[in-house]
Amino acid sequence: MKAVAYANGMPHQRFVFVPMPVMGKSPAELRAYVDGKDPVTGKPVMAEVIEALSKPLSEEDKKKISFDRSTPRFVDSDTEANLHRLFLENQWTDRLPIVLPTEERVSEMLAATSHKPNEVVGRMRPTSTREAWEYTVEKVAVNAVMAGAKPEYFPVILALAASEVTARASTTTSAAAMVVVNGPIRHEIGMNWGIGAMGPYNHANATIGRAYGLLSQNLQGGSEPGKTYLGSQGNSYGYNSLTFAENEERSPWEPFHVQHGFKTEDSVVSIFRGCRTTSFNLGLREKHWREHVRNMLRGMNPHNPPTLILDPITARQFIDRGDFDTKEKLIQWIHDNATMPAGVYWDYQLIRNYVYPRALNGEEPYATKLKAAEDELIPIFRLEDIHLVVVGGETNGYWRIMGCHYQKSVSIDEWR
Repeated sequence: MKAVAYANGMPHQRFVFVPMPVMGKSPAELRAYVDGKDPVTGKPVMAEVIEALSKPLSEEDKKKISFDRSTPRFVDSDTEANLHRLFLENQWTDRLPIVLPTEERVSEMLAATSHKPNEVVGRMRPTSTREAWEYTVEKVAVNAVMAGAKPEYFPVILALAASEVTARASTTTSAAAMVVVNGPIRHEIGMNWGIGAMGPYNHANATIGRAYGLLSQNLQGGSEPGKTYLGSQGNSYGYNSLTFAENEERSPWEPFHVQHGFKTEDSVVSIFRGCRTTSFNLGLREKHWREHVRNMLRGMNPHNPPTLILDPITARQFIDRGDFDTKEKLIQWIHDNATMPAGVYWDYQLIRNYVYPRALNGEEPYATKLKAAEDELIPIFRLEDIHLVVVGGETNGYWRIMGCHYQKSVSIDEWR
């Protein structure tokens, strides 16, 4: 709780502690917490609540809370070993070795864009309750160098920074980001969209994703586990933000960026958040593939809509088996077939936490779902939240469903 208060800019917030977890407890158990005693102090909980609300502020409480946002352009010169240690100790890295951002290296990175070093790229924050921090082209370049990226990758990294979507969200659910690149730049910088595209071995994929993570943590005011990063289990997807290019050449459908209003010849980066749940399968069987896909969709948490990540083999199987000659047809089928009883849907903890209040406020389609009978089948996901991306080298028809939220697509060309 202290870490949450600190992350929200309230380090002197007063607390009354109750036993954890609160999640999953019955009303009677929660009532017993309120009527009982604080397990830390031994005092009655309600008496402490009243005292915290009514007791005058101390002199310490009255102190103005501020954060130093100044970042000097240079650190003192030192040996390479000592500088690496400095970056590590100041938590400017992802705890892996970095390329030291010397003035020469940063200048080489800056030469890859027409934008001025002091131009503001955007603002970023790890949670909706934190104030956003502003950053420039040069600051993004520093993090790109640290990640080991080549200058020719820099327009992609700038576009990610311009999205203002953090790859280091401070959520207890340990979510990570996913990055999909479309357009000619895939060829220009040698990205991978074939064999092993979502894994290691490709320099552009790996370092662009790592740069996205580094710039997120460093340019949003920090990301320190237990203090400003509260992911309960953590998420190794965060190391390179699941960065890859779409296999446009072997996809039977239009590219992802074209679906979102761009031209085929545009170079675009698309960002997804909330990546933490996956379900996978091998191809589509002729007889029961519908049941298999429904089971996969039911296995996802209903608060995380599905993005189907398909090898071209499987993409063509969806056409052969289901006659889905457009992405829109398959997305519609998923929406119509991803259903569950309303009672089961509303019993999911994340749905209770985040969707139930919206339903009570009359927001659709949740308000209508809330009116459904316990055993009535209702759609799990909204149609507009379902997405398809084609990637893979056609060595086998493996595919997966990633539970995540599409955020936005940003032009890379504007940052050349």
